[in-house]
Amino acid sequence: MDRADLAHWIERYERAWRTAGTASLDQLFTEQATYRSAPFDDPVVGLAAIAEFWEAEREGPDEPFTMAWEPVAVEGGVGVARVEVVYGDPSLGVFRELTITTGVRVSSWRNVRKIS
Repeated sequence: MDRADLAHWIERYERAWRTAGTASLDQLFTEQATYRSAPFDDPVVGLAAIAEFWEAEREGPDEPFTMAWEPVAVEGGVGVARVEVVYGDPSLGVFRELTITTGVRVSSWRNVRKIS
């Protein structure tokens, strides 16, 4: 894992969110990945459950949002990025997320907090 790998994963994540369906999630997450939408919520566990969660949470591939990110750390096989997503136009909410990757597919993802 290096910064280019981390950037590539985040680009694929954004592209998946902007694409109809959830077929590409298996390229992002492992079969038993955990996905937390808020710091203290129970995780969504497993690829099928993550796909169901995505379909329920997003408005669709045309949902307006902007996404910016910066690397926090990359060492060994682990990459950590701080991601900020602004949904809507005008803004309906801003989320700051912490993405932890351990290779091409992620085993753990969490949204740190909604800030507005």
